[in-house]
Amino acid sequence: MTREQELLKERLDRIEERIAAACSRSGRDRSEVKIVAVTKYVGADTIGDLLKVGVEHIGENRVQDALPKYEQWGEQGVWHFIGHLQTNKAKEVVGRFSYIHSLDRLSLAREIEKRGEALNLVVPCFLQVNISGEETKFGLSPNDVLAFLRETSNMKHIRIAGLMTMAPHVEDPEEVRPVFRGLREWKERINEWKFPHAEITELSMGMSNDFEVAIEEGATYIRLGSVLVKPD
Repeated sequence: MTREQELLKERLDRIEERIAAACSRSGRDRSEVKIVAVTKYVGADTIGDLLKVGVEHIGENRVQDALPKYEQWGEQGVWHFIGHLQTNKAKEVVGRFSYIHSLDRLSLAREIEKRGEALNLVVPCFLQVNISGEETKFGLSPNDVLAFLRETSNMKHIRIAGLMTMAPHVEDPEEVRPVFRGLREWKERINEWKFPHAEITELSMGMSNDFEVAIEEGATYIRLGSVLVKPD
């Protein structure tokens, strides 16, 4: 094991202790929570090191940066597109990434549907919901969720497997607990509506500064960057 891999393993071990403690506090099983390593600021070699120390899920934010890394390591991990996705870039993502975490508008849904149909596959997506209401954040307004689900209900190549949100960056993670709780409540609400294409099982929420609170509120995917990987 290289020194870089040893450092990653040490960080991962510390993170694992914090995840286990958060699961214990909230009565959850550790197996319900998966780490997505946010690798937008590191190179392909670091992704290789992450895979070698046991990280399975790789999260990339920008298509142009992700593609060279995917070409090298795409067969060895589960790849998540977690950044804002421009409609004209969807063709580069569908068929490569296992999950898209940032479905937030109809034009993007239509393009993903078109690409999925062309490739004869169903694309698992997370509906991004702007729970906090911050103008700087992408995502559907909660008020628009029902209409969006109705509009997409006849799309055969999109499966809405989860919800995603981004909380404000604050010093005290307790301040954003209502954001994570709000997303979990939307999961429950949507499942009560029983849309065939939107059986919500996953919640993508929580980052390096607040993932423990997110876990306590039901996160199944936590997106970890700085606490796990350091920029090159």
